[in-house]
This record gives sequence, structure tokens and C-alpha cells, in this order.
Amino acid sequence: MAEYKLELRGVCKSFPGVKALDNVQLSLRPGTVHALMGENGAGKSTLMKCLFGIYKMDAGEIILDGEKVEINNPDEAMKKGIAMVHQELQPVPARSVAENMYLGRFPTKCGPLKVIDHKKMYEDTAKWLKEVKMDFDPKAQLGSLSIGQMQSVEIAKAVSQQAKVIIFDEPTSSLSDNEVEALFRIMNDLRDKGVAMVYISHKMDEIKRIADDITVMRDGTYVGTWPAAEMTTDQIITKMVGRELTNVYPPRENKPGDEVVMEVKNLCSIHAKSFQNVSFQLHKGEILGFGGLVGAQRTELMEGIFGIRGIASGEIYMHGKKVKIKHPIDAMNAGIGLITEDRRGNGIFGCLSIKDNVGVSIYNKYLNAGFVLNHKKINEIVTIDTTLSKDAFMQDVFKMAAPKGVKIKILDIPTAVQQQQEGAFDKNRVMVLFKNVQELHAACKP
Repeated sequence: MAEYKLELRGVCKSFPGVKALDNVQLSLRPGTVHALMGENGAGKSTLMKCLFGIYKMDAGEIILDGEKVEINNPDEAMKKGIAMVHQELQPVPARSVAENMYLGRFPTKCGPLKVIDHKKMYEDTAKWLKEVKMDFDPKAQLGSLSIGQMQSVEIAKAVSQQAKVIIFDEPTSSLSDNEVEALFRIMNDLRDKGVAMVYISHKMDEIKRIADDITVMRDGTYVGTWPAAEMTTDQIITKMVGRELTNVYPPRENKPGDEVVMEVKNLCSIHAKSFQNVSFQLHKGEILGFGGLVGAQRTELMEGIFGIRGIASGEIYMHGKKVKIKHPIDAMNAGIGLITEDRRGNGIFGCLSIKDNVGVSIYNKYLNAGFVLNHKKINEIVTIDTTLSKDAFMQDVFKMAAPKGVKIKILDIPTAVQQQQEGAFDKNRVMVLFKNVQELHAACKP
């Protein structure tokens, strides 16, 4: 029996103008959780996409159970027993939980024509959901679930494939503490069954708790591999960044003023089971955090303030002046900006360019003759480095998401993409929704 379940040797991958991976290696032992660590842009997700067949390696080899294999696409990866829980969800919200779990591998009935065996699909989905202790109706529309619940369905999908190797790419980014506990229980069960797992996360407490081995990458290169039990948090961070850090969370230097820039009084949703009688004040220069369990209606409250959800009663004041917000444009005109939790689903226009996505909120201010875009002026204002990694690009989007005139930023789960605090939490007026209590304290403590 081979010592390693899977090995990646000498992996190289380049994109136009960027060498994303340079002679990277990774060795997974059976029945272990292997943490893959590195700063944003280190190449972790790129390496896993090469393994899963999403990207084609420029050089390197994959050894599975002691034999060299070639993986050209995700279908081949799954047939070889490799599954992946992606950082960015790719759900089909209008279809059922079961249909999403078996997308691309539907069970079929035997006969002259291949037809989907819906009965078996729903029964198997119920079995796997029960296996991972997730109480979802297999026939429920996936779009009716929260982002965290959708992530849980993706985890159940990977488990249902009975894979020999499972890649977890930032699986807890949208999960509550209880959902994280459920995930770790699943991973421990898989470890007992001999499954090899790759776990990508920036959350040190999770790494120390669940990982057996740690591999660190930096700037697309391999730094080293160590037993997790022998590494302290400070040592891991030093390996990741190449220098010693004194503060994981930078100190809060801004001091909130006495001026109240926004006040919400007795805000009530049109839905009786949603937020009711919510009141708070936001001061100049303040970072105001909102925490709570899944279902606490934090996102719904912020969407109500931004004009996305209906408000039955209550009042909103900006600089002491009452404002009426019935649509997002009303909120933007009042000086409020919002970055949504589901940035891929309702935070971007996937068919438009990066420049258009960043600048769309200000285009109406730069028109010639009232209807022709002044591209020269827009290009001066909207500048984006298109070679950025996804996380680094999101940092630029955070900085630019509040165009001139926006006085208040609402950030819904900003650390779902591991946003660095200095990028999102500037000395503006900010309201932030968190799912991680440690991040809530670090960002909002006086």
C-alpha cells in the first residue's frame, strides 16, 4: 500500500503575465486532514483547481494510490474518486436540493430510454443528508435556503460521492459556529474511513483543531510541510508571510466621534417573523458590528435599510434628517452603500467586465448629452488590476464599492472572502455583519 493517497509533484501553472504556481508539491496521507495554508494569492485554490481538472497544469504530475494519472476535467476527477467543495458556490437556485446534489450524475432507470429515477434520487439525497445530520427537505428549492445552508448541501454532495480524496476550499466562510461543528463531525467520520482531505482556510483556530498536517505556500511556491501538532499559530503565520507578525488583527486606531450620522428607530419588517422594532445609532468614524445566530435576520435588516426588503414601519434618519427608503436608489441617494453576502449571486453582473462592475453605480454621473457614457472620464476614475487573484480583486472592489457621496458602508459577512480589515474597515462610517465572534470583537472593540 502506498504511503500517500495522493501526491502532486512539480506543478506549474501560468496565466498571461502571472506565474501562479512554480514547482509546487503536495502529499496527502490516507485518513488525514491536510491543511493548505497561504496568504491571499498564494496559489492554494489554483493548485486545487489543477488537481480537480478545472485548470490544466503546464507541468507536473498527479500520483493517485501510487499510480500516475491524468485529470483533464472535473468529471474525470470525480470518476477517480476526487471531490471538491468550492469556495465560490455554483448553485442552481430554482432546482431542488436533490437535483443540485446529483447535478451531472443523475441516477437513471433502465429501459430503452434513459430517464432520471427521481424516486431513487430523492431517497438517496435524504439518506446522505441524514448521514451528515442536515435536516433539509430533498424536494425543497435550493434558493429557499440561506448561503450557509447551501454550503452545507455542497458538503453533503461531496460526501455522497464516496470519494477517496475531498478538497474543502474555504468551506466555513459562510457557516455559523453550529454548522462548523457539524462539518468537523463529518470530517472526523471521513478520517476514520480512511478518506484523505485537503482543507483550505485562513482561520487558525480551525486549522489547529482539525488538521493533521500543514503545507504552506507563498507567492505560488512551496514553502514546506509540517505536522500540525508541532506548529504554533505564530509559526504558521511567519511561514505564510515570510516575516514575523505581532498582531493577527491590526489595532483599531480610529476613534468614533459624538456626531450621529445615522439613526434607525423601531424598524419593522413587513414579515412578522423577520426583524421587528430594531433601533440603533451609528456615529461618525464608527465600526458598528451586528452578530447573531443563523436566522437572526441580520442580512434581512440590512437589506431592509437599503431598500431591498419591505418595511412596515419605523424611521431612518441621516444626519438628523428623516429619509424615506423604498428602493436601493433611495438608499444610494441618501449616502448608503451595500456589499451583499452572496456577492456572486446578487453582488455582481457576471456578463459584464470588471470595470463595468466597479463603476456601474456611478455611470449616471458621467454622461455626455444626458445619455452617452463619458468613457474617458470613467477610465480615469475606475482603474482595476485585472491580474489580481480573486481575493485581492475583492479587496479592490471593497475599497471602490462606495463611490463619492456614499457616507455609510454596509458590509454583509466581509470575511467570507477573507477581506483584510484595512481594506474594508476604513475610517468611514461602517456597519458590518459577522458570523465569527472573534472577528466581531476584533473589528468592533473600542
